[in-house]
Amino acid sequence: MTVPADLRYTESHEWVRAEADGSVLVGITDFAQDALGDLVYIELPEPGKTYAAGQVIAVVESVKAASDIYAPVAGTVLAVNESLKDAPEGLNQDAFAAWLFRLKPANAADAAGLLDAAGYQKQIESEK
Repeated sequence: MTVPADLRYTESHEWVRAEADGSVLVGITDFAQDALGDLVYIELPEPGKTYAAGQVIAVVESVKAASDIYAPVAGTVLAVNESLKDAPEGLNQDAFAAWLFRLKPANAADAAGLLDAAGYQKQIESEK
């Protein structure tokens, strides 16, 4: 199971990558896509909408189940990965390349408070 060291993670299995412009890209982890199985549908948030940290922001559906995706930090949606609407299986192929949405955090420091790779690795080991 891949856990890139340059990302931050949530306990609900989202990854967060800080971008140079102060925004963050958000996706689901390799662990999450593996647990869900073959993804068949993704409901992405509306650009321009603001979310609180921990609020449901998107939904992914697989042949097994539907799963809520939570905002890792408070912020406004700047963009969504439109290519995943027609090809949700892209998340199964490479969970860390297939981002779901880009957020402008309300507080830039919030992402630093998420789990680092070692902390996330411990969490997923405890869930196995």
